[in-house]
Amino acid sequence: MNAYDIDEYGLAMNSLFIASPNFDLRPKNEVSLIVIHNISLPPGQYGGEGIIELFTNQLNPSKHPYYAEIYSQKVSAHFLIRRDGKLIQFVSCLNRAWHAGVSNWHNRERCNDFSVGIEMEGSDFEIFESVQYQTLQSLITSLTNTYTIQAIVGHSDIAPDRKTDPGPYFDWQRIIASH
Repeated sequence: MNAYDIDEYGLAMNSLFIASPNFDLRPKNEVSLIVIHNISLPPGQYGGEGIIELFTNQLNPSKHPYYAEIYSQKVSAHFLIRRDGKLIQFVSCLNRAWHAGVSNWHNRERCNDFSVGIEMEGSDFEIFESVQYQTLQSLITSLTNTYTIQAIVGHSDIAPDRKTDPGPYFDWQRIIASH
């Protein structure tokens, strides 16, 4: 057993589940891609409630100037890995979270249809914490044990004209070496 085994409902054991309304049904119940992102709200700040508020449509635009630009966006991810390694799940893996946007992987459009989105609390400008990689590796193991995962990619790989995350400080070798 793994710490984050995925149950029949698409939920990871030992994660905190906070339901996001920003999801819908997958066209097919297939998961074959893992997409890794980074996020911090406000940008470059960690540990606050901004990410949770964004993914649950509760972001207050008056709390920070950047929030006024993004508060009306309807976005989510399946998972968030905090700087301390804590795992939060927002959407069942059986459903389609709204994390990838306009995207393409190996000539397949709409990556949300067949992917699981994992947000790493961080930015393009700082290294990620070792404990985040430990949680990520455990979660990836659980996902690959549950679904037919064909690739693990960054948001920048599926939307290269729009996105840069997980960024240059993300250590792909740590993930590749363990899977």
